[in-house]
Amino acid sequence: MTSTTIAVIGATGKTGRRVADLLEERGRDVRRLSRGTTPAFDWDRPEAWRQALDGIDRLYAAYVPDLATPEAAAAITRLTEIAGDAGVRHIVLLSGRGEDGARRSEDIVLASGIPATVVRASWFMQNFTEGMLRDSVLTGVLAVPAGGMREPFIDIDDIAEVAVEALTGTGHEGRVHEVTGPQSLTFTEVAALLSEIHGREVQYVPVSFDEFHAAVAATEGPEVATMLTELCREVFDGRNESPTSGVLEALGRPPRDARTVLTEAARVGAWAA
Repeated sequence: MTSTTIAVIGATGKTGRRVADLLEERGRDVRRLSRGTTPAFDWDRPEAWRQALDGIDRLYAAYVPDLATPEAAAAITRLTEIAGDAGVRHIVLLSGRGEDGARRSEDIVLASGIPATVVRASWFMQNFTEGMLRDSVLTGVLAVPAGGMREPFIDIDDIAEVAVEALTGTGHEGRVHEVTGPQSLTFTEVAALLSEIHGREVQYVPVSFDEFHAAVAATEGPEVATMLTELCREVFDGRNESPTSGVLEALGRPPRDARTVLTEAARVGAWAA
């Protein structure tokens, strides 16, 4: 047991919620930070960050909307400056695999003078169960500009466990844990797996980047559409197809596979109306 306090930025998000929950399950003192907490943490209001980080020893940061965005590097730079002033002694940064913009933020954190760890993750398997593609599963059509590319989708619970190990264990300072699932799947293969587990037919329909942008813009707005389209354009070029041993190296066990993750999601009603 430790008396130190660990802050989780993005504690209402997919990874942050899991990181905070797991830390608390292990008896750690956690300060959950988001726009709605007291103190609040809003990436658009850096003037309030110092108060949010006061008394914090270790910090988990998940940047919103994505480290690939142009403004991310400046925000992460400012975060490390304020964290250093506040006495934070270790930062764990969630990053995206294969993203040049994310690499800039990784370099900033690792060179900040604060001991730091990067958790560089592949696409989340939970995007199909609680994220942006859940509605697509319910409609039966996955329309993504991925072509026939393979992706080693990762379980977010594995990401959270690696992050918690980095925050509470030893020997993680200065390291990059590049984490993926155990096998690479095409979206066609994921659609077939979803059809089997969900019990309703799901098809993968490859679309162009322009078609994808138009579809996302209609529901999420042009800024989100542009960000997601450019992110897809960057990472769906084959660079991320190979799985890594990052989870095994960090935790001493292999990552959970797609079938296991999706079967558990179905059991708890991920696609319930």
